[in-house]
Amino acid sequence: MEQDPVVLDVLRGELEQLTEAMSGLSEPDWDRPTACAPWLVRDLLAHVRVVLAWLPEMLASEPPSHAEVSATAYYRPDERFAPETNASRIRLAQEHAAAQVTGAGLVDEFGTTWRRVDALCRAEPPGRLVRTRHGDPMLLSEFLRTRVVEVAVHGLDLAAALHRRPWLTVPAAELVEDLLVGPAGPASVRQLGWDRLTFLGKATGRVPITAAEGARIERIGLRWLTLG
Repeated sequence: MEQDPVVLDVLRGELEQLTEAMSGLSEPDWDRPTACAPWLVRDLLAHVRVVLAWLPEMLASEPPSHAEVSATAYYRPDERFAPETNASRIRLAQEHAAAQVTGAGLVDEFGTTWRRVDALCRAEPPGRLVRTRHGDPMLLSEFLRTRVVEVAVHGLDLAAALHRRPWLTVPAAELVEDLLVGPAGPASVRQLGWDRLTFLGKATGRVPITAAEGARIERIGLRWLTLG
């Protein structure tokens, strides 16, 4: 029996949209700044590639004996968001982007990477365990949920940098929303009067939260994840 395809289908759908959106950009478009400073558009796509490219090595390594970390707990505020870790994250993306001669080459390499990852993950059995580069013992399916978050949220960043309408897919938006709101449930977001895109922008720090909104969030009991 192969890996449960649900989260993989969500991830693949979002990756297909991102790949299509980034295909055919002009070279000046690749040098546009993003909200994820100091990354340019090319650096941010390279970062998304990097966070997917950890998977082949993870799958080739000895799995842990049991899972201890959920997708939600993966985003806990610890050393993975420390200044030196962030500096390494920034550098890796910039180095990968610089290694590609053109933007088109970056898109091709990105597509090759995620399709390989997709194929490898689909061949894994349900309940497959992995250890992340941070040392977290997780179910593969839970780690893949974090990859949906990375691709979806940074897709919004790229759309904003390119002055385009977001291409976020409904399944990815629903998965990210469910992960962000936790036990409070998606219905709690509706109490705030936000549509899904507004919520994702505010919950990930892309859109400011007013004092009044902050008070309402506190009353409802929503807690945001720590996102880099």
